[in-house]
Amino acid sequence: MPVLAPPAEHSQDTRVGAPAWREATRAETRKAHHVTERCGQEAVAMWQPKESVRDPNVAHHLCRAAYIQPWRFRVEMLRGGGHMEKPPPGEGVTLWKGKMKPPAWHARLPLPLHRDARALQTAEVVLAHARGARLTAARLGRAQRQINGQVRQLQRQREATDRRLSEVRKGLLVNQQSVKLRGYRPKSEKIPDRADSMLTWEKEELKNMKRKMEEDMEKSEALLKALASCRDTLAFCCKERLQAVDLMNQPLDKVLEQAGRHSWVNLSRAPTPRTQGQKTPPPDPVGTYTPECAAALNEAKLLLVESKDTLAEMAKNEAEMREQQLQISDRVCASLAQKMRETCELKERLNMSVGLMRGTIHRCTKFKQEMYITRGLIKGPLSKRHLETREKLDRPLVRVYQRHVGTQLPEATRLAQGTDKLQRHISHVEKNLNELLAMQKNLTWSLNCKKIGFDVDHNVVRLRLRQRHPHVCYEQAQRLVNDWDPRTPPRGDTDAAPE
Repeated sequence: MPVLAPPAEHSQDTRVGAPAWREATRAETRKAHHVTERCGQEAVAMWQPKESVRDPNVAHHLCRAAYIQPWRFRVEMLRGGGHMEKPPPGEGVTLWKGKMKPPAWHARLPLPLHRDARALQTAEVVLAHARGARLTAARLGRAQRQINGQVRQLQRQREATDRRLSEVRKGLLVNQQSVKLRGYRPKSEKIPDRADSMLTWEKEELKNMKRKMEEDMEKSEALLKALASCRDTLAFCCKERLQAVDLMNQPLDKVLEQAGRHSWVNLSRAPTPRTQGQKTPPPDPVGTYTPECAAALNEAKLLLVESKDTLAEMAKNEAEMREQQLQISDRVCASLAQKMRETCELKERLNMSVGLMRGTIHRCTKFKQEMYITRGLIKGPLSKRHLETREKLDRPLVRVYQRHVGTQLPEATRLAQGTDKLQRHISHVEKNLNELLAMQKNLTWSLNCKKIGFDVDHNVVRLRLRQRHPHVCYEQAQRLVNDWDPRTPPRGDTDAAPE
């Protein structure tokens, strides 16, 4: 007989399965759903950028709208009352039809063409490095050419300054020659005058000019060495950059112009009228523009500025020295010419005095000779044959006796007094004549000294004008000073005054 189960309690749940059994199945289902959703999201997220991953705090049906919202166009109001839609800023392809601009897609997994893409990227890096090396080499080469130009200009200016320095040194030698030549004047003409002061002043000025130009030469020599060292550094850096460039399909100048520059240091040329090109990259130890290149180019820029100022200063000093030396020489020659004119005036006065004194000496000599004749006549004849018939035998001697009337005769006394007076006049005339002759000798000696002084000053001026000619070099003037020994005037004619 069959056994019947007891009737179940009356309940609203008509399901037969146990709740625990159903909950276990539901848990397994939810777990499978979560795993499926997570794996699907992770699989898709590997092909999407990080920004596109759904936010877990946002509802699933709102994720897409929240993700697409930044892509839509923005509406901007205009002043006139209208509006204008603009795409959002940033990279990406603008979809004008859909009024959207999705950002650039960046996958986190390698795509099927990853190998080719990496090869293209490597090729771009290599080409960029080659272009950078070529551009840096072009900049280094341009800076090197500018440094070479400055070196050539500095060398030419140094040659001009050296020529001027040689002229100044030659001026010192000419001054020494002038002083030495004026030393051969007579003693009476060696009284210090303004011409000697001008020669001393010229010597001091020429020494100051020589010292200043030697300082310019030393400064330019140090700058020239620095420019040469910088040029060698630039050449070495340029050679290193060119070693990284195998194929150069464009000239370096063309590459530099493409970069928007005519000069790396931007000194020698005006800026290009084209749009400004690449800026100066920061120094990179592992890149093409290394710190050594940056230091070399900065040094070149500083040296170019310094050399430009030095060249201008040297050119200015050289022009000033040339004008100053010419003015000094002209002033010295003018003072010597003035001394020559004064000497010529004194020569004329001395010559006139000597002429007048010569006439007086002739008259005094003639008068002395006439007085000698008169004295001879007063003394009487020396022989009886010279006596006349009216003369007595004993005349002009008179025998004097105390007892004779002849003691009262005045003839002998008057003759003796006249003879004595005539003798005194003759002695006085001789004394005056000797004084006139001595004075004439002094005037003649002074006139000869003036002539020698005039000739010496004239020779000094002629020597200075000849020696300052540009064709006369420093060595010729030096040989003239060392070898030239003018004949010393005789001491008896110039140095010693007549007694």
